[in-house]
Amino acid sequence: MELRDGCLPDALSAFVGKVPKVKPWVTLSTPVPVERVRGVGLYYEEEGHGIPVLFLHGAWASARFFEAQIEDFSQDHQAIALDFRGHGRSEPAASGHTVDAYARDVREFLDRLDLDEVVLVGWSLGALVAWSFVEQHGTQNVLGVVNVDMEPAPAPWAKSKHGRYSPQILQRIHQQVQDDHWRIVNDSIDQLLKHPPGDATRRMMFDETTRCPPTVKSSILLDATMQDHRGTLATLDVPMLVCAGADEAWRSVQAVQEAADLAPDARFVLFEESGHCPMLEEPERFNNAVRAFVDEIA
Repeated sequence: MELRDGCLPDALSAFVGKVPKVKPWVTLSTPVPVERVRGVGLYYEEEGHGIPVLFLHGAWASARFFEAQIEDFSQDHQAIALDFRGHGRSEPAASGHTVDAYARDVREFLDRLDLDEVVLVGWSLGALVAWSFVEQHGTQNVLGVVNVDMEPAPAPWAKSKHGRYSPQILQRIHQQVQDDHWRIVNDSIDQLLKHPPGDATRRMMFDETTRCPPTVKSSILLDATMQDHRGTLATLDVPMLVCAGADEAWRSVQAVQEAADLAPDARFVLFEESGHCPMLEEPERFNNAVRAFVDEIA
């Protein structure tokens, strides 16, 4: 069943209640922008001029989670938000759902748009993709990196003192994704945030997250959990800003801060009123922190 923007089947009213229709994506381009990258049509938003800032979303999410950033940064930067394959409005793709493959998609995407000296802003999975990008392609075209609430090694078997994603947890999430897709999406919304979201935000998060098929959800979750980028961070040769939510439910602040501790040139900012989504929960403070970082390294 296809879900349109801001519209859900009546059967889902028990999950999201009676809420208003989500406002349209404020910067939506016409025609819909899609770039074919490695055989897959990738949806993206691009607004403004100046230093290019590429926003990379988290697992199961989409570029629309960065609506407040696109609207703000496009005033004085070239703001771009990309949907990974199988996410949001990009084509689903039967294969290629790994962190490294997403990073290769980003590399070709930047080449096709002729973007250089880019700031990579990766939230959660997006941070892993940004680090994989650096690992595979170096930092020749990267001005800096922003890590939004992600630890460098999520799994405890990677000899990580912070990793929490055990095989048992992975199996449970996989079963829930396959057996009761809509329910796990709905339940995850409150786990992502410190405070219950407003109706419009909840609707947006539900709409966007259900666009990612269960097969893609399980695939990318497994691969993301297997990542270990501590070595990459230890040799990172561009500046990095690390943003952590103080009320994160799935990882500790110390786990996220480890990324800053490892990198030679890093800054750390704690968002006291945020869980896993500072860009949604504290958008003004988040935008100011990222803008100050970009202006500093430009």
